[in-house]
Amino acid sequence: MLTYTIAFLATAALAGAQSSSAIVAAPQVTNNPVGAEYVAQLPVKATTNVVGNVKGVSSPDGKGVVFSVSLNGFPAEGGPFMYHIHEKPVPADGNCTGTGAHLDPYKRGEVPICDSSKKETCQTGDLSGKYGNITGNAFSGQYTDLYTSTNPSDPSYFGNLSIVVHLSNKTRISCANFTRVAGGVSSVPVGTASSGYAMPSGTGTGHANNTLSLSPTATGTGTDNNNDGTATAVPPSPTAPQSTGAASTLYTGAGVFAAGLLAMLL
Repeated sequence: MLTYTIAFLATAALAGAQSSSAIVAAPQVTNNPVGAEYVAQLPVKATTNVVGNVKGVSSPDGKGVVFSVSLNGFPAEGGPFMYHIHEKPVPADGNCTGTGAHLDPYKRGEVPICDSSKKETCQTGDLSGKYGNITGNAFSGQYTDLYTSTNPSDPSYFGNLSIVVHLSNKTRISCANFTRVAGGVSSVPVGTASSGYAMPSGTGTGHANNTLSLSPTATGTGTDNNNDGTATAVPPSPTAPQSTGAASTLYTGAGVFAAGLLAMLL
């Protein structure tokens, strides 16, 4: 009997360790478009009095999302109430079941429950798990979540998903899609650089240009071969035009002709 008890406890401990080690910590989002804003407005429904909205705006520095939550009309029973970002939008028929499970790009799962002191280990969409369930008739609050994104290319992007409100037994009592209020501007600086030179221009006639101008127009920024972070264009010195020798030939010919003419006259 003692042997079986020890074996059972060892198996349980191993399973618990495996479950904990399987949780992948969500990375902090640092490249959210500044100014991007989304809002989910709960509809008026005959089946519930819960109304309000959840708004998400990129943090000013692009790190995470500032959520503003304003919900009211919760019943006296059925709490504490939960709300989450779900992995699918609300279907056209308004059935909240169609929103699927929580937004969980790193496949953490709902078990074990979210530890709010380690938010990076929670499901990305489990907002009430990370920041607190609703225990009264109404709730209004604001917080910054570092693990959600307003960047459509990020797996933690929520702008085309939904918010779902639950009773404590997980019954879904209301839901709404996020809609974009503002698109925002990239928080990652984009460097620009010119070639550093204007197009060459020449003056003169004939087959060859005797004048060539080459002037710098800008300095480029970026990474050069020395990895010092900047690259400055320096224009080369223009090459002096080469003489064709036509003028000296003309003068020589004219001298010979004059000498011959003088000899005939004499």
